[in-house]
Formats: sequence, C-alpha cells, structure tokens
Amino acid sequence: MRTASALIALVATLLTVPAAGQLAVPGVSLPQVPPVGLPRPVVEQALGGATATIASAQRLLELRTERVDRLLRRNRATIELDAQGQPARRGELLLLDPSPAVLAAAQEAGFAVAGSEEMDGLGFALVRLAVPRGMRLAEAQALLARVAPGADIAPDSLHFQNSSASLPVLAASSAAAPGAIGTPVGVIDGAPGSSQRVTAQRGFARGAPLASDHGSAIVSLLAGAGAGNLRVADIYGNDPAGGNALALIRALDWLTGGGARVISISLGGPNNAAVRRAVAAAQRKGVVVVAAVGNDGPAAPPAYPASYPGVLAVTGADGRGRTLIEAGRSLHLDYAAPGADIIALNRRGKWTGVRGTSFAVPLVAARAAAALERGDNWRSALDREAEDLGPRGADAQYGRGLLCRGCARYR
Repeated sequence: MRTASALIALVATLLTVPAAGQLAVPGVSLPQVPPVGLPRPVVEQALGGATATIASAQRLLELRTERVDRLLRRNRATIELDAQGQPARRGELLLLDPSPAVLAAAQEAGFAVAGSEEMDGLGFALVRLAVPRGMRLAEAQALLARVAPGADIAPDSLHFQNSSASLPVLAASSAAAPGAIGTPVGVIDGAPGSSQRVTAQRGFARGAPLASDHGSAIVSLLAGAGAGNLRVADIYGNDPAGGNALALIRALDWLTGGGARVISISLGGPNNAAVRRAVAAAQRKGVVVVAAVGNDGPAAPPAYPASYPGVLAVTGADGRGRTLIEAGRSLHLDYAAPGADIIALNRRGKWTGVRGTSFAVPLVAARAAAALERGDNWRSALDREAEDLGPRGADAQYGRGLLCRGCARYR
C-alpha cells in the first residue's frame, strides 16, 4: 500500500510539472485541462513500477495538453479563455438579477444585452451580455467588474464529462430491479440512446437531445439501481461549446421546476458564480444535487459543482473497493461508489465496460432517491448504508463510506 501511495503521489506531482510544447495563448495562462480519464491499462502500468508510472503520467499530460489545444484551435469562433484561463463561450458574460442601474452601466461601457430570461424554477433572472466588439473575454470581465461593482458576473464556463475510455465486456452479474424507485430523478448530461425509456427529455444545446454513450451509461446505471422516474437534460448535443454554464443553469431550472427531487451531475468545471447560485437555488427547493469529483487526479484544482456547499461529492471505486487512482478532488468528499469494473449501456444499447467517477454518481443518486421514496432523512439513510473503508470514520479517500457496492453490474 505504501508503494502504491508513493506512486500515486509521484503521478500527481508529475501532472503539475509544465511540459514543453504546451499550448501558448498570449497574455493568458493555460486553463484547467478538460478531463481525459485514465484507462485501466494506464493504471496497471502506473502501479507496475516507477518507469511505467513516469511514462504513464507523461502520456496523460500530453493527452490533456492535446485536448485543450484541439478545443481552442478548432473552435476559435465559439470558445476562448476567461480571466481564470478556463474555456468558456466566446464573447458573452452572464449577469444574475441585475438592477436597472447595473444594466445601464454595462451598456454605457459598450456591452449589449444578448438575451434575458426568468429562471422560474430557481427563482432568479439571468441576462446575457455581449462583450464590446474586439475585446477579449478576460478584458471584458475586468471592465464589467469595474463599472458594476458587486454585481453577480460570470463567464459561460464549459463543463466536461468525467469518464475514461470504454473497456471490453467480460461478464455481468444482475443489478437491482429497474423501476422500483418512483422519486423523480433528474440527469444533467448527454442524452440516452433510444433503447432506454425516460419520463421526459429536453435539450439545452445545439443539436440536443442527441444520444451519447456517456448519457446512456448514466441513465442505464440509474435504471439498473432501481430509479424509474428519470428526466434527462442534454446540455451537450453536438455543440462545440456544449456543457456551458448557461445550459447547466437552464437544465437545473427545468428539472427543479419539473419536480426532480434528486439531480445527478457527472461533469465538472471551474468555480462559476452563476452555476453556484443556481445550485444553491435548487437546494433551497429541497433538491439533492449529486456530482462527481472528476478524473484529473489529486493534484487537479477542486471540481465543481461537486465542491459547492451542500452538493454530494462522489468519488469512484473499483470492484475490490479501492478508490480510483485517477479520481480528482473537491473541497469536500461525501461518498464513494462503484466507478470501475462495471458495465453500462452505450447509445446503441450494447453493454460495455466503463470507468470514471462519472459512473459512481448515478448510483449514489439512486440511493438518495430510494431514501426519499421511503420518507427517510436521506443523509442519515446514506450514512447507515455506507461501508466504512479506509481510516475509521469520514476520510479524504472514501468520504463517509462506500455506497451501492451491489447496485451495479460487474464485469
């Protein structure tokens, strides 16, 4: 265990070392790279010896750098970096509940109102501002903060799904009986395939709803764990800037207004004032929000929305109950659940192996929904079910314990 821990620490350290050839953006630091996950062969190599660990860490760093490079270079018209160096939709900022005085100051500074809408399910208004022509997003954020001090301003940050490559299927055991839990559960992700039945589905991105492997896997895991009243918000579709903050907020608004009691979110991004406000508004309506800690490793910045107050932050564990080497972190950790050595449906309706903290989230969401179905205090119910692994009591590796070991289909 000490050797494995030392190797994990070495990987985390290596991932923080800048590499030659990283994407250079004049005047802006490199953003938090969207997660690419760590496939099982890489994990096995990493635990096989120091040389393999160094090679695996370097390759992961290269993949992360390449992905950001592609993201920005292929989508210059729609994506740029915000003031924190994070990918966001180009040329727009979000204002929450702005006063007439704030709007007037913004317009006088050259911003134009691109749209406004009432988030009835969440109880606030949101205005989209087009930044002044020729101005970079980071510069526009600084300008707006100066002319409208104290206003709730946010970029339209991108959020990325937390999964690794699919794996070959070897075998499967039975999962829980589907449809046993009637509590409405919302899913914010991609859309499931046509073979999976959901109560309602709506798109919040260009081309959405569009069947995806990731969304299909999340829905199938929820259904397999007993959730039968599923409402899916697709915030990706085929939009290059899919997963943006505005789409996530609209999805939260729709699901909360539609009566979802639990919302499963298997994606992550930076701390965003508008998303934080939306999550808090949903929680005040009694919604239990469950989110993944991500797959960028322990050296990565904290993942959001998992790190927002009150959100159930979930990490993944393999079939032997070991937490995933690639699991990211949040400002707090609540539970672990199976996130490796399990299978789920892809968009074509075929069972495939999956790995990542993404896939632990729907299992915890299903257990929260089951507790609400029984009329229990969901937190107390989950604590009673959690298997205490690692150091006694709550810890940084498993949180309050491992949930739902028997909920998923294992390879």
